[in-house]
Amino acid sequence: MASGRIVYADDDLELTRLVAGTLRDEGYEVIVANDGEEGLESILVEEPDLVILDVMMPGLTGWEVAKYLRSKREFDATPIMMLTGIGERMNEMTAPLYGANAHLDKPFDMEDLLAMVEGLIADSEDDEDGEIEFDIGEDDET
Repeated sequence: MASGRIVYADDDLELTRLVAGTLRDEGYEVIVANDGEEGLESILVEEPDLVILDVMMPGLTGWEVAKYLRSKREFDATPIMMLTGIGERMNEMTAPLYGANAHLDKPFDMEDLLAMVEGLIADSEDDEDGEIEFDIGEDDET
């Protein structure tokens, strides 16, 4: 069974229930926040193993929260995943600019989410430089 503490911030209450429930069923401890400010506060207090952020939220956006976390040395090695419906192209361009390690476009498959969460947490435990890269996407054809 999986383990790790996750802060998940998203203003979509139905999706939050579904994602948090799925992660809890897998053995993760999930702290839920329903806007960016509550999310940032939870992250600062809980010091999670992984942060999952929606981009478009009331108060602070997910991008603003990610950028703030990357400005703080104590969160250098904390992986950040963006979950959003802004579009794959936009995610590919913006997620790295704000310090996110990975992104997943809404709607998404829960299996992809679980694989990404597991990989990000495992990579952060193995990586000493805080440089974590993990991406689930279409395989490149060669």
